[in-house]
Amino acid sequence: MAEPLGGSQNQRLIATAQRWVAQAVPAILIEVTRTQGSVPRETGTRMLVSRDEVAGTIGGGHLEWQAMALARKLLQTPSDVREPQHHRYPLGPSLGQCCGGVVELKFEQLTAALLQDGPQPPPLFHVQLYGAGHVGRAIAHLLATLNVQVLWVDERESVFPPDVPDPIRCLAVDAPEVEVQQAPAGAYYLVVTHQHALDLRITEAILRRGDFAYLGLIGSATKRARFAHQLQVRGLPAELLQRMTCPIGLSGIDGKEPEVIALGVVGQMLMLQGAAQVRRRAGELRHLTQSGG
Repeated sequence: MAEPLGGSQNQRLIATAQRWVAQAVPAILIEVTRTQGSVPRETGTRMLVSRDEVAGTIGGGHLEWQAMALARKLLQTPSDVREPQHHRYPLGPSLGQCCGGVVELKFEQLTAALLQDGPQPPPLFHVQLYGAGHVGRAIAHLLATLNVQVLWVDERESVFPPDVPDPIRCLAVDAPEVEVQQAPAGAYYLVVTHQHALDLRITEAILRRGDFAYLGLIGSATKRARFAHQLQVRGLPAELLQRMTCPIGLSGIDGKEPEVIALGVVGQMLMLQGAAQVRRRAGELRHLTQSGG
């Protein structure tokens, strides 16, 4: 039987909070409420601290140690007089951290509603993952730990693992290529099915749609050349085919094990997403500058 997938950090944090509340474990929720400059984690990041355990992280280092110490000091206060507190931490030499930014933290008594109803960051991107074989499962294991939205598609319902967490929705259909049209614009596509003919049909559908942020096709340079020739014969322009990534994964990460391939391809998608975010911010800054804002 396939191993169940683990959930994202936020899901695990929620599960821990629910367990602690059910067991009447006193705990403090620490949340990054504001940041300035270079900081280890973004606004909205959370962690839980009880007298004996910690769940999640706000970035590690001396900042986290000080936050944990304060949370445990607050836990010594009777719960009926425990009020939320806000503290500002410059990340300079006094904290033994060289980030140079500023982090503001909120300390609040844990309740299940407090964690469930808190702000949730939007997904980094949407992934259409085609294929639930060994490589597909390894990729899904990694994606399940990230804040991404995933549609996992295969012809065979029996190959999906049990207990797939919320970021991943499984879909078994006779014609997986049809699902390409259901993805949002700017989606990331990974084609790692068990049949070359199916890979080709899905790849063609993605290329004809055209508005993808990433199209990764598993295979060698030989497979890429074969697919490119067949797709050109079908009328797809060469410049569009240049956007197809095959082989997949970051260069320099060698190995054919499914877990190694998964690390390389998920890292590749995260790098592309990060570069796109930098370009968006630069564009916003240029717009503000030109408009005098």
